[in-house]
Amino acid sequence: MNRRAFLQHLGLASLALPAWAQAATAGRKPNIVYVIADDLGYGDLGCYGQKHFATPHIDRLAAEGLRFTDHYAGSTVCAPSRCVLMTGLHTGHSYVRGNREQKPIGQEPIPAGTVTLAERLKAAGYATGAFGKWGLGPPGSPGDPIRQGFDEFYGYNCQRNAHRYYPDYLFHNDQKVPLDGKTYSHALILERALGFIRRNKGRPFFCYMPVTIPHAAMQAPEPYLERFRKQFPQFNDVVGKYAGTETKNPVAAFAAMVTILDEGVGQVLALLAELGLDENTVVMFTSDNGPHLEGGHKPEFFDSNGPLNGHKRSLTEGGIRVPMLARWPGHIRPGATTDHVSAFWDVLPTLCEIVGTTVPDGIDGLSFLPTLLGRPGEQKQHEYMYWEFHSQGGKRAVRKGKWKAVQRNVTKKTPGPVMLFDLEKDLGETKNVAGAHPEIVAEMKRIFADAHTPSAIWTFPGE
Repeated sequence: MNRRAFLQHLGLASLALPAWAQAATAGRKPNIVYVIADDLGYGDLGCYGQKHFATPHIDRLAAEGLRFTDHYAGSTVCAPSRCVLMTGLHTGHSYVRGNREQKPIGQEPIPAGTVTLAERLKAAGYATGAFGKWGLGPPGSPGDPIRQGFDEFYGYNCQRNAHRYYPDYLFHNDQKVPLDGKTYSHALILERALGFIRRNKGRPFFCYMPVTIPHAAMQAPEPYLERFRKQFPQFNDVVGKYAGTETKNPVAAFAAMVTILDEGVGQVLALLAELGLDENTVVMFTSDNGPHLEGGHKPEFFDSNGPLNGHKRSLTEGGIRVPMLARWPGHIRPGATTDHVSAFWDVLPTLCEIVGTTVPDGIDGLSFLPTLLGRPGEQKQHEYMYWEFHSQGGKRAVRKGKWKAVQRNVTKKTPGPVMLFDLEKDLGETKNVAGAHPEIVAEMKRIFADAHTPSAIWTFPGE
């Protein structure tokens, strides 16, 4: 076991808890609700510019909390993004770096001994529940959520099964729960999450909600579909097909799905208020990567990327920069916006600091609690941000300050050139300026090498 893995296993921190975190432990620790939408784009919410449909409940998080403009997912697809979130390690160091399937069910499991966010919060006295899509290990494997720090799991253990919203079964913990194939899964997942909050109202809880909406297939209950078919009749002759499903007017279905997602966030906020937990609960909302192109979804119609270029599976900004909202009454200033550069690997140390527990050493994340509390002078900054992706020929990317480097076809016989973009002048990454800045390109190549730890599963040439 190398030093990083050893320190992760111990879950040790190299520094004492800050005074703020020590003070937080004096009273009841804050509850945490963390919602991840699936394949929701940077421009798919009203508070980020969406004009074709409304998201009033999610927008409320922005109005009453903090909106991030430069927050990044852990990866450009589902499983590695979630692995990064759970471990605080970016994809140059994390165990899962792609969607690697297992049969008959599930994805590559994170190993036993992995220190996860759920384990750190559970050790701090939190009830821990996960409701939605897992993707980090089949039932009974070392990566099973109930073996990785969660007291309860309900939803899709396997990402492949999550491609349909009317499934024949879901999982409760490690047990298969048969369904009739006619019940909308998001409603069941939301019901379980609300029940978890209600049952644990008397103690601190971590309610992790990696919901499946709006991932394809493009499916929603008929009343929602009919409403948006009337709004977007120009697409009524279009049929979206995905994973054995067919949907009339998938454009209407997308708007319907995000509306359902928004209403669910509203139900969570209403329950917190009903239980008197509103002011002692941190609510965060984000997405696991950029918008998808499957099932007839038309992200260009909705301007799902906003000013960004690229989609899911790309490492340009549209594939990895995501909406991020945080609300914590009495702690986060309402209606604030930040351009602090942060990512999924920062969530673990942030939440650990909030609840007053130790942060595992050897991780890549930096707590953004000072940013949440409006103390920018105390905020530590990353030297750089790094991503790697091992599909579609292999890709890697670095952001350092205003500079963004992207390289494609890394695993090919002849790798692609390192492209360089100035995000201050060219947020859409339309102009490659590598030729004008060879010294910056050389620095980015050094970071590519330094940020990547070889993996037996996820390999680049020469490893």
